[in-house]
Amino acid sequence: MLKKIIIQIFTLNFVLMTSAQSGESGGMPQLNPEFWVSQILWLVLTFGILYIVLSKLILPKISDNLESRKSQILENIETTETQREESEKKLKEFEKIILESKLEAKNYFNEARQKILEDINNKKVALEKDIDNEISAAEQEVNNLKITSSEKIKNIAVETSSELIKQLIGEEANSSSISAIVEEQSKKSKEKQHGI
Repeated sequence: MLKKIIIQIFTLNFVLMTSAQSGESGGMPQLNPEFWVSQILWLVLTFGILYIVLSKLILPKISDNLESRKSQILENIETTETQREESEKKLKEFEKIILESKLEAKNYFNEARQKILEDINNKKVALEKDIDNEISAAEQEVNNLKITSSEKIKNIAVETSSELIKQLIGEEANSSSISAIVEEQSKKSKEKQHGI
């Protein structure tokens, strides 16, 4: 390609030299055809060196730098994408763990509540049973006291009456007659209590 450019420049130089020689000489030295060959030579040499320096040294560095930046950007995009996916996955795992923890805590709470309610019911039943047993024992004791108290009262009344009679009269009284009198008095007091 460089050869083509040089050949075209020389042919152009030759054409211009022949046409310039036919024209008048004088004026600016850049337009003087006798200096055109040297001007074209320096032009081609300067732009050729500039082209070589740009194409072999500067442009490859720039293109390498652009490629490395492009690959670095793509790599960064890929890593951020994978990190985003991982963070979304971790977020879903954390949400799942939180949901499971909530359900587990709810189950523990329900189990503890159920156990406490069962304990309360068991203690309530046991307490009611104890209260019923104590009430029945107290009722039995009261009934026993009712049955035995009237006999005891009768015996005490008979004994005190016989002693009083003995002290008053000086003789012992018949205990069967005293017990009959006491019995008759207790019947009357019972009738008065019941409103008969």
